[in-house]
Amino acid sequence: MKKYIQNKITRLVPFAILALMSGSCSKDFLESDPLSFYEPETTFSTEAGLQATLALCDKQLRNNYIHYGYSGVSVPIGTEYLFSDMAQYGKTDTGSNIADYANTIVPTGDFRRDPSGESLYLGFMWTEAYTGIKNANTVLTYIGNVTSLTEEVKNKYIGQAYFHRAYRYLNLVYQFGDIPLITKILEVPKQSYYSTKKEAIIEMITADMEKAVQWVPEQAKIGYVGMVSKGACRQLLIKCYLASGRFADAEAQATILINQSGYSLVQNTLGIFDPGGNPTAWPITRNVIWDLHRPENKVIAANTEAILVAPNGGAQSFLAFSSMRIFGPNWNDANLITPDGKTAAPRFPLTDKTNYNAKYDYQRAIGRGIGTISGSYYSQHPMWVVNGVEDKVDLRHNSTVGNWVNMEDLKYASGAGGSAAWAGQNFRMKDATGKLLAQDSIRDWFDFPHYKIFYHDVVAEANPAANDFQGATAGASAHMYIYRLAETYLLRAEARFYQGNASGAAQDVNVVRTRAKASQMYTTVTIGDICAERGRELYMEEWRNVELKRISHCLALSGKPDEWGHTYSISNWDKQSGTDAAGGSYWWQRIVHYTLYNKYPAGISLKPGVKFYSMDKRNNYWPIPFRLAIEPNIRGQLSQNYGYDGYNAGVKVWDKWQDAVEDESKI
Repeated sequence: MKKYIQNKITRLVPFAILALMSGSCSKDFLESDPLSFYEPETTFSTEAGLQATLALCDKQLRNNYIHYGYSGVSVPIGTEYLFSDMAQYGKTDTGSNIADYANTIVPTGDFRRDPSGESLYLGFMWTEAYTGIKNANTVLTYIGNVTSLTEEVKNKYIGQAYFHRAYRYLNLVYQFGDIPLITKILEVPKQSYYSTKKEAIIEMITADMEKAVQWVPEQAKIGYVGMVSKGACRQLLIKCYLASGRFADAEAQATILINQSGYSLVQNTLGIFDPGGNPTAWPITRNVIWDLHRPENKVIAANTEAILVAPNGGAQSFLAFSSMRIFGPNWNDANLITPDGKTAAPRFPLTDKTNYNAKYDYQRAIGRGIGTISGSYYSQHPMWVVNGVEDKVDLRHNSTVGNWVNMEDLKYASGAGGSAAWAGQNFRMKDATGKLLAQDSIRDWFDFPHYKIFYHDVVAEANPAANDFQGATAGASAHMYIYRLAETYLLRAEARFYQGNASGAAQDVNVVRTRAKASQMYTTVTIGDICAERGRELYMEEWRNVELKRISHCLALSGKPDEWGHTYSISNWDKQSGTDAAGGSYWWQRIVHYTLYNKYPAGISLKPGVKFYSMDKRNNYWPIPFRLAIEPNIRGQLSQNYGYDGYNAGVKVWDKWQDAVEDESKI
């Protein structure tokens, strides 16, 4: 079995916390804390200090998916899906103007680091990224103090720090556009920053990652799963090349990673077989996709496609991922009408313990969702259509083997008042007259990939005194993929598409589909087909919003049309506003074609008259947060994004990253 970084983190992080305090929700993200209280010159004069900081960087990768301060009803990665084609905010009973992003996403809005309740994680994404950048810069600033290092070991640490900095910056530029570039730890706080163009930042991190690919060893020499390897650096370099418009270079790097780096797609079942939470109610036929996504199988030697994993398991983790609760439908809602036409929650086991029947114990089998992040209609059906066929043979969309849950596959335990009249009948979207049975089809009724959101809570299983019951209703601590080789094939497909090789791109997409036992294959692909395959393969792994923005940028750089024949200009693809369907970026066109946003201005579902689900072209980028970044930068001026209050095309912005770096030392 592979060693993984959990033990190493546990050993090093207490020291790292003393050595390097992370950023908080105060107005200090730009103040590159010199940490003089902790005497960094002493702390970082040893190899252990560098290792501790890099271990902290590794550990922080999981914070973008889950984090220590969450309320149990949402997670950071969920925000990435709310600003995409694959999901919408599902809690329609929370208040007025739910998901009215066109009007509520403003520079002076709620950008708290740790949102409570229903807030978006925009501020969290900003501060968490700059915290990771600060930690990486700490290594790069002080590594010269460690004189005992060989050149090879020194370069390894520099390359790993480059990865962590580049990983954060690439995400930031597609979330926030032009941003402050910070590359060092300063001796005194700086309050005179200017923004740097995203293209310049991409140029810098691309050069950094070229060095990292040379300097960081392969996984076999790293030892621990969860630490940055050459494979992870190469995957990030591919994305940097794509973002730079260097499509041939991206293809070449992807080919090296696929053919010459020791990785291969997992083709057969592997590791431990978890039969699920309740095989009586929801049986699983063992298959490669199910096994590949069991958390315990993500860190084993037999998993030959895991490039970078965020370890998050064991009693010392403390970071449970409420995946089933957040991403699963609220199927036990009182708004679900029973087949006799009565508005009353059907009785299910463990709410009806007197008449318990394991066949209908879906809480243990699939969790008790609350539908915070609701799958879009596109993600449930159109996304799976290939050659005019909704491919339900595809293991990722296959309910027969138990990987995918269709709402109609669930059955009533009993009807209103505990009546057994409806026991064993399927949930139905409409009754015999065509009447909708689920009043709220956004929160209560959507199909979902069970294999992705099911995390088995073995701690609850072992505790017969648990308040809920033995089993998992919410989720559990679980290892998470950051990079897999399946994505590498899809990145190469992109690179080939931008170069006019649609048939070669189709071959790469088909490799991923063949592993999934799909019945339909491509002979040629559009960029929409590649995005759809990313959605099928990488749900809850990729940063969907970031990747769609990166692809939008790549389309503009390449001049290639999207699936509707639109082409995009590099001069204005990300500088438009309005809610009309025309124009915008490729991200916007996917919002227009595949989501609820702006479709029902008079109201949706249970709240007539309330504006739900609005989005603006300007939301291509989130605004630069006023209180976190603009207000404390009293001697400089950051550039606000197009369409938001404070936007000024005449504000000084660094066109070259070298100029921004030179200016850093000027206080």
